[in-house]
Amino acid sequence: MFERLIQVTERYEDISRQLADPAVIQDHQQYQKLAKQHRDLEILVEAYREYKRVEQGIQDAKAMLHEQDADLRQMATEELEQLQAQLPAAEERLKLLLLPKDPNDDKNVVLEIRAGTGGDEASLFAAEIYRMYTRFAELHHWRVEVLSASESGIGGLKEVIAIIEGDRVFSQLKYEGGVHRVQRVPATETQGRVHTSAITVAVLPEAEDVDVKIEAKDIRVDTFCSSGPGGQSVNTTYSAIRITHIPTNTVVSCQDEKSQIKNREKAMRVLRSRLYEVEMEKQHQALAKERKQMVGSGDRSEKIRTYNFPQNRLTDHRIGLTLHQLSEVMEGKLQSVVDALIAHDQAERLRAESEASV
Repeated sequence: MFERLIQVTERYEDISRQLADPAVIQDHQQYQKLAKQHRDLEILVEAYREYKRVEQGIQDAKAMLHEQDADLRQMATEELEQLQAQLPAAEERLKLLLLPKDPNDDKNVVLEIRAGTGGDEASLFAAEIYRMYTRFAELHHWRVEVLSASESGIGGLKEVIAIIEGDRVFSQLKYEGGVHRVQRVPATETQGRVHTSAITVAVLPEAEDVDVKIEAKDIRVDTFCSSGPGGQSVNTTYSAIRITHIPTNTVVSCQDEKSQIKNREKAMRVLRSRLYEVEMEKQHQALAKERKQMVGSGDRSEKIRTYNFPQNRLTDHRIGLTLHQLSEVMEGKLQSVVDALIAHDQAERLRAESEASV
């Protein structure tokens, strides 16, 4: 571990020198690339320096224990106790930072929410979960853009697809994929009985052109009239786009914009992300044993969470987390749940690394 940390520190210092080079500063693309590497390494280097500071402090305090002055020995004893208590946490932080990073963590997200079992109640819950994620995005100053939405007759959502753009969006939302179950008395229920409904959530890292290469010969593009509320262009102009990826039979539609060109651009963003997810799934299958040790696969058939409204209770079944703060979570205050999922995943990965090294 420490050999790698020394190498990382040397690399960090080398990049620091390059960033001060006038030739690099003038090359905007190169400068941006190095600056990003510098930022990525900085947290690890600072954590290593803090570990070294604590370690050196322990050595200095031990040396002071042999001083003849009783007051100095007392101070050294107290300082030694404090530093020795800090050392395990500093080492644990280094181990976490050295874990292999998910290459998708910095990506934007394509969020897909669909009503499942439960009819109208499921569509209402889908709309509320979408609102929860938009509120969570607002708290992080992320940008949410709807690509397509299909509303139900009572104001719910049968389906909504949106892109969430911002700083490390996927790292925060990647554990949200799966079946979300709700237990409550529906607005349509006249006898006060609690019903159970479900929706599915998919969280896809947005793929760039370099991640997925789509050949023109592999897609079929169809145009059709958009439907639903929207003004004069609805049902009159062929602005809506349907793209079919022939090799995988993946179909994406977009009708949110009045412009056919803009709808095509949005549809291609979703298509790339879905194809990227298929490719990532193949890699995950090759690591099936490791996946079972993680928080979850993100499989949309996997029930991950239950929202019990009568008891104001949220339960995440993957990590056994229960919170009686459902009303706050539905307002977008999801961070405590996200943090618990990240911490659990990190702990499992550390355990796997430890077992592999034995």
